[in-house]
Amino acid sequence: MLSLNGISQEAMNVMTFNIRYSTSSDGINQWDNRKDFVAQTVLFHDVDLCGMQEVLYSQITDLEKRLPEYGWVGVGRDDGDKKGEFSPVFYLKKRFDLVETNTFWLNEHPEKLGYGWDARFNRIVTWAKLRDKITEKEVVIFNTHFDYKGEIARRESAKLVLRKVKEIAKDTPFLVTGDFNASPAQEPIQILTDELEAFYFVSSEKLSDTPHFGPRGTFTGFQEKERDNEPIDYIFVSGKNVEVSKHATLSNTWGGLFASDHFAVMAMLSFY
Repeated sequence: MLSLNGISQEAMNVMTFNIRYSTSSDGINQWDNRKDFVAQTVLFHDVDLCGMQEVLYSQITDLEKRLPEYGWVGVGRDDGDKKGEFSPVFYLKKRFDLVETNTFWLNEHPEKLGYGWDARFNRIVTWAKLRDKITEKEVVIFNTHFDYKGEIARRESAKLVLRKVKEIAKDTPFLVTGDFNASPAQEPIQILTDELEAFYFVSSEKLSDTPHFGPRGTFTGFQEKERDNEPIDYIFVSGKNVEVSKHATLSNTWGGLFASDHFAVMAMLSFY
C-alpha cells in the first residue's frame, strides 16, 4: 500500500543516536541543556525504532518522561542492570509489540560481563525482537557501541556481531544500529560489509532511493561542523528483502546548541 507521496505506509523510520552521556564537565552542553533536544529529535521525525548509545540510567528516566509513547529495552554495561552506559532500543509502542530481548557483551565470552580484547571499556549489544502491528511480521534490531580505543576490540567485535546477528535473527529481517567508532574504509566496517562473505551487512545509505541528506560525518564534538567528513554511526541492514527510501544525517541546532556531540542518523525503510 502506498501513500500519496509514493512512500509505503508500512515504511518505518529508524534512527541511531549517540546522545552523549551525562556529565557536568560538558558545561553549556551538559545533559540538562540537551535532553529536550534529544526527545524532540525523536518526536519530530516520527521515529519508530531508535538505537541510542552512551545512555546512563538517569538519562533513560528523563527520556521516559518525554517519550511516553515509547517502550525501551536494555541494561547497563557494567553490571547487567543499571550501572554504566546502556545501548538501549526505543520502540514506538503503538507500532510494535516486544517479543524477546537480551544483551550480550563484546568479548571472548559474550554471555558474560567483561572487557573484550584491548577495549578500554565494557561494550555490549542490546537486541530486541519486535512484532510489527502493521505488517504482522517480526523484525530484530541490534544496537551497539564499539570501543573507541581498542583496534583489536573493534575488529573482533565486528566478527562477533556478524556471528551473533546471524545466530539470533536467523531468517527474520534485521537492523543493526550503532556508533562503530570506525569510518567506512576502516577494518571494522570492511569486515561487516564484506560482500565476499556469505553473510554481511549493507549500509542503509548505500541502498537509499534518494541521495543522502545532510553531512556525511556524524561526530561533531559539539562543534559547528562534523569533525571528520566520514560517518562512524550507521544503520545496517541485510541488503535482502528491504527497501530504503531515504537516508539522512540530522545536523540541526537549537540557538547554536546541539542535541549531542554526534548527529543522529536516520533511514526510512520497509521490509518485504
